Amino acid sequence: MDKKLENYIINHTSAETKLLRELNRETHVKVLFPRMMSGHLQGKFLEMVSWMIRPKRILEIGTYTGYSALCLASGLSENGLIHTIEINPELEDFIMKYVEKAGLTDRVKLHIGNAIDIIPQLDESFDLVFIDADKENYLNYYNLIFEKVRKGGFILADNALWDGKVIKPEQKMDKETSGITEFNDFVQNDKRVENVLLPFRDGVMVVRKI
Repeated sequence: MDKKLENYIINHTSAETKLLRELNRETHVKVLFPRMMSGHLQGKFLEMVSWMIRPKRILEIGTYTGYSALCLASGLSENGLIHTIEINPELEDFIMKYVEKAGLTDRVKLHIGNAIDIIPQLDESFDLVFIDADKENYLNYYNLIFEKVRKGGFILADNALWDGKVIKPEQKMDKETSGITEFNDFVQNDKRVENVLLPFRDGVMVVRKI
C-alpha cells in the first residue's frame, strides 16, 4: 500500500490505548519477529468485531505477545472468557504481565502448548475464533474447532493472502503457502459457511457458520 495512504488510514483510526502502545513497543524491542503481532490497525479491527458480536466465549489460536488477545477481550460480554493458545512457553510471562496490567486475569485463559492437543480438551461453545498460528495447520485447526463454534458464530483467519504468494502458482509452494491455499479453497467450498476474504493487512478470511 502507498505509504501516504497507509498513514492516512492510521490517522483516521482510533489510537491505541497507552497499554497497547507499551505492549507494541516492548514486543519490538524484546521479542523476535515482531511483525507477527497484530498491531494497531488489525487490533482495532479485532476489537470492533468483538464489540459487534459481544461474545461469551472466544478462542484464539496463536497468542504471540498478547496484543490481539487484549483487543478481542475488550468486547467480551458480561462473564465472557477468551481462551488463547500459545506454543512458545518463553512468552508466557510476557503475555501474563500485560493481561494483569489490563486487569483481565479473570477474562483471559492462557494455554501453553500445541493447539492440536489443547483444542480437543476445551469443552466450550465459541462465538468467535481467531486463527493466527502456523499456516500449514490452518485447515487442521478449522476442522478441530468447527463443531465447537455455535451456529451463527464467526471464524477469522489471519494471513489469508500470505504476502501475495497465494496467486503465484509459478513458484514452488512452501508448506506455509500450501497450507493457506488449502485452507482458503476448503472454506470457499464449505457449504456449512458463508465467507468473505478481506484484503486487509495480509488478508483476513471471515467465516460465518450457517
